[in-house]
Amino acid sequence: MKMLLLVAAVFFQLSSIGSASSFEYGNVEKIDLNLKDHEIAVTFLGLGDGEATLIQGSNGENILVNTGGEETSEDLSEILKRYRVKEVSTLIITSRQNLFVDQLAQIIPKYNVKKLIATPEIINELKNMTAPFLEIEVLAWNEGTTQELITDLKAEVLSAGKGENEGIDFTLQFFKHRLFLMTSSSDHVEENLLKKPLDDVTIFKVPNWAKEDSLSERLIQYVNPQISILFESEQHQPDPDIIYNLQDTWSEVFFTKKHGTITIKFTENNYEVFTFPVEKEDYS
Repeated sequence: MKMLLLVAAVFFQLSSIGSASSFEYGNVEKIDLNLKDHEIAVTFLGLGDGEATLIQGSNGENILVNTGGEETSEDLSEILKRYRVKEVSTLIITSRQNLFVDQLAQIIPKYNVKKLIATPEIINELKNMTAPFLEIEVLAWNEGTTQELITDLKAEVLSAGKGENEGIDFTLQFFKHRLFLMTSSSDHVEENLLKKPLDDVTIFKVPNWAKEDSLSERLIQYVNPQISILFESEQHQPDPDIIYNLQDTWSEVFFTKKHGTITIKFTENNYEVFTFPVEKEDYS
């Protein structure tokens, strides 16, 4: 068995700009992130369809945000196995389009999920179902909700819309690093977000696979992220205008379809990006 040990490089102490390294999965069966105190890793999973983000702390705790597409359960399990995930303490479902009840019913017992977080509407729906949803703690996130997910990592909900193409839009603050995981794509939500302090975003998870009209140039310029992440969809292709607008802000754009699984390892002051390509395609 081959194990890949990921050790972040040392950067200038006051710099928050990281570097990128690329690896081929090959015969690597396990990935050891080698997380120490005051370090976390956020991994955007390179599934064939849908969104799934894995957050890991130095204490071995794992948090999963969404579970990929409806037909990606096997791929999800394989990647979680590579990242040595045996249990998931918290599972977050950000919108109805990311809700696959049959998939959840398998994941919750398989990974011994203790807590499920979602919109109030999704929580109410799941409470009316049978086990395993009745056997775990369920928590609704509303706009303004703040919560420490793991040590040193705080989540803040900026929006929790229930309209079409809306859901939970939230930030993660880890020391000087700020991640913005955006789900919604509506004019109403964008106007609300433009009133929020979003001028220090390190990592931006782009909503709705960057499909046409899902994100305005105005909001992109307002967020002005260092790195942007685009998940793959079987149904939608990224809008070239959105990609151009992201690159125009000097954001480095990563696509799970092009770069595969993307892991970002954070220390208090720095970060490093590791990619595991699955195929070569040029979106630039």
